[in-house]
Amino acid sequence: MIGTIVNTCALLVGTSIGCLLKKGIKDKYTEMLYLAMGLSALGIGLENVISNMPKSKYPVLFIVSLALGVIIGTWLDIDGHFNQLVCKFGQSEIGKGLATEILLCCIGALSIVGPVMAAVKGDYTMLYTNATLDFVTSMVFGASFGWIMLLVAPVLFCWQGMIYVIAKFLSASFFSGPLITEISIVGGFLIASTGLALLKIKDLKALNFLPSLMIPIVFFIIHDLTGIF
Repeated sequence: MIGTIVNTCALLVGTSIGCLLKKGIKDKYTEMLYLAMGLSALGIGLENVISNMPKSKYPVLFIVSLALGVIIGTWLDIDGHFNQLVCKFGQSEIGKGLATEILLCCIGALSIVGPVMAAVKGDYTMLYTNATLDFVTSMVFGASFGWIMLLVAPVLFCWQGMIYVIAKFLSASFFSGPLITEISIVGGFLIASTGLALLKIKDLKALNFLPSLMIPIVFFIIHDLTGIF
């Protein structure tokens, strides 16, 4: 898991550098960084949706995923519980920042396929590339939101570590192109929704949509086991 460890360390170092730089940034520039992060998340989210939509073999799956996911997430009140936790740190924007960076770092082809390639072929190229991107991203998020953004690192490690273990000891074939396409579409909508929240256009409570990411996985498990769909 050397690739995942490097990726996690890059995120930790990048965040720390950003946090140290934050001390010299005035409040008005911090506000502009929030807006920059919002625009970036919105653009990346839409790019994920637009680029992957033509590849989808199940054009209705993302709609079902978002609908079922938000029902489950709202019932569990994921967004509410998460924000109650981060509000203890005294900044209302922290929750949006954490949600945005977690989605940006975890939901993408590099962060999903990378651990699979590392487990199956010992190829760390994708993870090293992802580490470079996360290093730059985390610096900006650290400068914008502070030290709490270090919490993204263990989330990333657990996410990639889980994929690595599944690919190494269970089934690498499960992480097929169609599954990654569907997760990328749903993830793109979630990333874009966090961008809208940071831009203060509309708070869609993106974390309540998190269960949506599980629907394509469940769908493909049923598909592989039964052959239906």
